[in-house]
Amino acid sequence: MNIIVCVKQVLDPDIPPAKFKVDSASKQVVPPEGIPPVINPYDAQAVELALRLKEKQGGKITVLTVGSDGADKAVKYAISMGADDGFVLSDEVFEGSDSFSMAYILSKAVEKIGEYDLVLCGRQAADWDEGLVGSIIAESLGTSLVTLAEDAEVVDEGLKVKRVTLDGYQAFIVPTPAVVTVSNEVGQARLPSGLGIISAARRQIPVWKAADTGIDPSLVGSAAARRKLFALSVPARERKCEIIEGETPAEAATKLAERLREAGAI
Repeated sequence: MNIIVCVKQVLDPDIPPAKFKVDSASKQVVPPEGIPPVINPYDAQAVELALRLKEKQGGKITVLTVGSDGADKAVKYAISMGADDGFVLSDEVFEGSDSFSMAYILSKAVEKIGEYDLVLCGRQAADWDEGLVGSIIAESLGTSLVTLAEDAEVVDEGLKVKRVTLDGYQAFIVPTPAVVTVSNEVGQARLPSGLGIISAARRQIPVWKAADTGIDPSLVGSAAARRKLFALSVPARERKCEIIEGETPAEAATKLAERLREAGAI
């Protein structure tokens, strides 16, 4: 079974809040010093599901990511987990691409790879939480789509996918090739092995430019974006403390209730 997993490198979601800063002028998050970016946790779980399928069915796992300098680390992490191969899509014309453009870029890379049975994506990225790319890839490729998967297995009719719902789950059987977005209910992604880390560190990850995959530059980048970011800031939170006193506990409770009512809290 040939599986392609799309991954993204993000700021570590566990960085201390005090380290999180934004540049309001450039509308960008300032990478915290000394804390390297990591593979998107949902994407690592997509790699985990791909590895489980490979262990049962055999085949090959190829990892794709879009990024600039250092983006190959996300691919190498997936390889250290057990993936077989990977590519980085990097070009100046990709700068400022939104979810639609990112999906288009990844779709063209999938088409260049050619033979595939399944494309896996994390349910969403841990930075913007939009959760759009996987669905748009399916539309671009013209394949079946199942979102929020917690498990999948190969059956005679195609691929059986268990999908998370608010009150349980749904089971679908879809033909392949298919696109599936993986939810956190799939479970903890395995840690890279020592041998996997060493092997991945020695790998040279190929970089594909826009021309290598037949990408139309007019369909990517900030000029092609379907949404515009007007402002980016860290919410300001004010904390105030007011001591309510009374001659008796009952009087203090009455004053507290009156003060809460004035503040609109009750």
